[in-house]
Amino acid sequence: MDQFLQQVINGISLGSIYALIALGYTMVYGIIKLINFAHSDVYMVGAYVGYFSMTTLHLGFFPALLFAMLVSTLLGVVIEKIAYKPLRNATRIAVLITAIGVSLFLEYGTMFFVTASVRSYPAMTGLLAGSFKVGNIVISMQQILIVVTTVILMILLQFIVKKTRIGKAMRAVSLDQDAAELMGINVNTTISFTFALGSALAGAAGVLVGVYYNSINPLMGVLPGLKAFIAAVFGGIGIIPGAMIGGYFIGAVEVFVSGYGNSMYRDAIVFAILIIILIVKPTGLLGKNTREKV
Repeated sequence: MDQFLQQVINGISLGSIYALIALGYTMVYGIIKLINFAHSDVYMVGAYVGYFSMTTLHLGFFPALLFAMLVSTLLGVVIEKIAYKPLRNATRIAVLITAIGVSLFLEYGTMFFVTASVRSYPAMTGLLAGSFKVGNIVISMQQILIVVTTVILMILLQFIVKKTRIGKAMRAVSLDQDAAELMGINVNTTISFTFALGSALAGAAGVLVGVYYNSINPLMGVLPGLKAFIAAVFGGIGIIPGAMIGGYFIGAVEVFVSGYGNSMYRDAIVFAILIIILIVKPTGLLGKNTREKV
């Protein structure tokens, strides 16, 4: 039982990171039906910004987190304006290829400037470096930090989407872009804000991953990005609560496979889940089948 509870705690910590990344995928898809594969590399850039904030600027964890979110926000808006906005009316395959191109540009552009070597994140000090035991279960302050930060950001996201004017505009554009424009909603601003919001969450996830795993590299976004995408598909891509549920589910699966089985199989099982969900329920856990009028 102790081992089971320990794996649950580890799964919640890892799932929180996947959920933050998955939210960016699902929000952008919900607005413009685009799978933004460059999103995982915004997460990588956020991790590097946090690293340089702590090592070069000597900022603490929370200022570095906010700075990484700010830079990731600006990067997300720039990507949307330069790469995606001109292709707003292009074919799906053209936009998808562009997303992959932007992803590769960020990965190897970062590699050019900071080299491909793995960098160790600064160790947490003081209270954030501690841990405590509940029976035989060890809970680190870093795990608590990850979960608390994720919950706060998710609550803030829900507040923005449900209670603010721009949130209502996002929901309107998601339902019917043309009708929203006729009602006076600035669609371009709404789409840019969606990219900004998703990128900020990805930047936060990058810093949290750096703190949790203590290492970063220019290709660190590839596999977590794919797993977060699977989490978004599992929960129902385009549905915010679905991304949260999917993130925690994928995190739990990965941790339990590593803990009770063989860690070599964890990635294979996660991708098998994607195949199964696409066969059994392509719309995801919370998605609904909609009939297309001809």
